[in-house]
Amino acid sequence: MTQNSEFGTPKQPIPYGRQHITQDDIDAVVETLQSDYLTQGPKVEAFEQAFAHYIGAKYAVAVSNGTAALHLCTLALGVNEESRVITTPITFAASANCVRYCGGTVAFADINAQTALLDIAKVRALLESKPKGYFEGIIPVDFAGNPVNLEEYRKLADEFGLWIIEDAAHSPGGFFYDSQGNKQLCGNGRYADLAIFSFHPVKHIATGEGGMVTTNNSELYQKLLKLRTHGITRDPALLEENHGGWYMEMQDLGFNYRIPDMLCALGLTQLQRADANLARRKGIAKVYDEAFAGINDIDVLQTNPAALGRNGETGHAYHLYVIRVQDRKGLYDFLRQHNIFAQVHYIPAHTMPYYRNLGFKKGDFPEAENYYSQCLSLPMYPSLTPEEQEFVIQKVKEFIG
Repeated sequence: MTQNSEFGTPKQPIPYGRQHITQDDIDAVVETLQSDYLTQGPKVEAFEQAFAHYIGAKYAVAVSNGTAALHLCTLALGVNEESRVITTPITFAASANCVRYCGGTVAFADINAQTALLDIAKVRALLESKPKGYFEGIIPVDFAGNPVNLEEYRKLADEFGLWIIEDAAHSPGGFFYDSQGNKQLCGNGRYADLAIFSFHPVKHIATGEGGMVTTNNSELYQKLLKLRTHGITRDPALLEENHGGWYMEMQDLGFNYRIPDMLCALGLTQLQRADANLARRKGIAKVYDEAFAGINDIDVLQTNPAALGRNGETGHAYHLYVIRVQDRKGLYDFLRQHNIFAQVHYIPAHTMPYYRNLGFKKGDFPEAENYYSQCLSLPMYPSLTPEEQEFVIQKVKEFIG
């Protein structure tokens, strides 16, 4: 890090997250650009297979971005104007918007104050407040890389006849321990019907834009493949007619949510470094934890207890490292003055004008709103240097005083 003095403000900004592109990444993209396929080629399937293996799921479908992945999930599950789906207000808007894209109704439940994850007790209370069958599904979010306990959600979903979409955009490589002590990787399809991931530049695996859906359900997998490409199939086994080798049928109203081969080539090389980068993220989190331990005016989000092993191993994937402070705006502005570009994740979805126009209002979910008033995401990415992290810690402590 280039600084004006030993602990001076860096000349280049320290962002909250950033991609790390190597020569191997560049070479893989160039090789694909020089190949016969730029889209719908072999790199797409290769990336899907490699990612499914990494996550431990049977099937994976690569798409243009994480929002497209969510939309395809709701389409495949048949969400429509009669559907009502529960999710968290502390998430990127797409986790709720995907229901609205299909005409469905979004219901929010409040978060757990310690973890900022969707509070399963509040979800149960919401479900019990309505007749059985009123709600159709749940979209829990592995916020910041902190895994939800999907085994518990599956029990709840089965009790009320619901499907589950796991929004794992923050948590590739993350995991929790089930009631038998088995490690369950985020997105592995053991408990959720579908899961989604994002490959935005600040995520664990960066393809520029891109997303993935994983599932163990072959029927949903086939629906996803068709809906990703305009609802069109060329599979002879699925055709209602067959006029010859050129023939295809549009059987559903789908979308062009395909991802090009160049981005999948980049995803493959990024995936090769995923475990090393995840270990680095956990190391950065440990340094922050130790630095802020015992400081009363800094609260660190707690890891879901289900993601903690007896040997101290954590299933937290640390897409974000979030602290809570009383004067969040003051700290945000102070850090920016020193070229530290911390960020806020997230503005509660129910307070956005669009959702307020649907009947939500401030005060509906007090834990989410209280969290938002205090939260700040500090720099967290594998290429963050020890010197840069120490500078961030120094400035946070300096402001807190």
